Amino acid sequence: MNTFQDLLTRKLAEALAAASLPQAGAVTPATDPRFGDYQTNAALVLAKQLGENPRALAQRILDAYDRWDLCEPPTIAGAGFINFTLRPEIIAARTAELLRDARLGVAPAESPRRIVVDFGSPNVAKPMHVGHIRSTVLGDALARIAIFLGHDVIRDNHLGDWGTQFGMVIYGWKNLLDRAALDRGAIAELVRIYKETNEKVAADPKVREAVREELVKLQAGDPENLSIWKETVDLSLKEFEDAYQVLDIHYDIQRGESFYNDRLPAVVERLLNSKIAEISEGAVCVFFRDIPELAEKPAIIRKSDGGFNYATTDVATVDYRIQDLKANTVWLVVGAPQILHFKQIIAIARREGYTADLRHITFGSILGEDRKLMKTRSGENVPLRDLLDEAVQRARKIIEEKNPDLSEPEKIDIAQKVGIGAVKYYDLSQYRMTDYIFSWDRMLSFQGNTAPYLQNAYVRIRSIFRKAGQEFTAPAQIALGAPEEKTLALRLCQFAEVVPTVLNDFRPNVLANYLFELANSFHAFYEACPVLKSEEPARGSRLALCELTARVLAKGLDLLGIKVPEKM
Repeated sequence: MNTFQDLLTRKLAEALAAASLPQAGAVTPATDPRFGDYQTNAALVLAKQLGENPRALAQRILDAYDRWDLCEPPTIAGAGFINFTLRPEIIAARTAELLRDARLGVAPAESPRRIVVDFGSPNVAKPMHVGHIRSTVLGDALARIAIFLGHDVIRDNHLGDWGTQFGMVIYGWKNLLDRAALDRGAIAELVRIYKETNEKVAADPKVREAVREELVKLQAGDPENLSIWKETVDLSLKEFEDAYQVLDIHYDIQRGESFYNDRLPAVVERLLNSKIAEISEGAVCVFFRDIPELAEKPAIIRKSDGGFNYATTDVATVDYRIQDLKANTVWLVVGAPQILHFKQIIAIARREGYTADLRHITFGSILGEDRKLMKTRSGENVPLRDLLDEAVQRARKIIEEKNPDLSEPEKIDIAQKVGIGAVKYYDLSQYRMTDYIFSWDRMLSFQGNTAPYLQNAYVRIRSIFRKAGQEFTAPAQIALGAPEEKTLALRLCQFAEVVPTVLNDFRPNVLANYLFELANSFHAFYEACPVLKSEEPARGSRLALCELTARVLAKGLDLLGIKVPEKM
């Protein structure tokens, strides 16, 4: 199903050809609805290229073409913008089509890709904290949208389950572990023994050497140390999974760093043999002398002591995803501090001849009210589970105040959907590179661009149908009499234009902002246009607009990983 934007773009191309002008400009939704529904800057772009008057060029385009059957005769505004106002019957017909379309007008991608989305990636033996929100919910939303658009998506949780920290974890396990505490809370006990070991290492060279020996034994495959490591990983995964269940996050594979261990020697040999890597001061390095920002930052692929590091593992990970998983696209949803590291990894992949689309999708930080990284009062990272539990508790309190007559199961279900939805939406509604201040009051507000506001719009619509007391039946035709009806219907038709653009620059906030505008348009319609008290055919048309709004809100929020309650 072609969108209005697609159809007008095609008409513009025909008009430019009729006027013997080169193709230029784009059709976009109008910035000011007083002047129309869509607009193009084609005349301004061409005027700059040709050195002519843009308004005169705009008039030339309109004079040469008269088949604007979708809209009223286009008008010229400002410096030379051409504005298009769609005919109400065209919008009404498209709205009726959308009611019968399970995809709500969104066309599948023309060239589906096999995409590995790497997101989340917590470290074993450490708690997930507030800083994990952004990668986790951003990666999940991008995966959901890509799947909806028809791409073959593999969600991968690249766990930090190997490395020097396990020397301290194993030493602590053998010498400091409290089994009862481990049973009560595995991650808390693992963090405690790690911290105590770290303190001992700083104070006692003998402990430092003992820790190093435990790491060497692990890397050499010592059965006891491997067993401790495996139990640590399993305990961590269980706690991670508890958080993922609350967040409704799912992974197709979870390939930790340890998965790539047996591939690392071959990576080094291959890079040396291909002359991509060279030996420098005993270490195997890749230099980027032709890339100015990396010229002084070589990637160390094997350390001078023979050990491997993150760069080695990440090169092996690229191999696995392209060679084994057959991905032609990889999205690395990892924070901005890793920009230079992934520029190195992607540069190495290019030198090896990989042509897959490799993208590092960065994001900003979550700040406390003091505009610094969000921490507890003791200076620790805020545990993710604590934050999620508090979100649900706060939502429960609001629901108790607003609707105390709900049953207990209803309160539990709604609090979960509202609380977790609020946290997710507050993050996803921001531009991903923006640092934002975490605020319970703002994210749980029923006013403004928040999940509760959107969920409440959906609930209001569902209550209309409960009051109607009948199953919804789509009318054969839709009539758009009031301006608010046309505005809402056009906004519903634009869902299909918005969803594919999210992946252009990996910006779920574009979809969030659309849903907010849709909810605003619905509320304006609801205030101006009685639904159940109106006569036919207006009643049927307005119920159809309500039904379609509910579907689009529910689907849009679902693409962001947010559920909608039936009551609030």
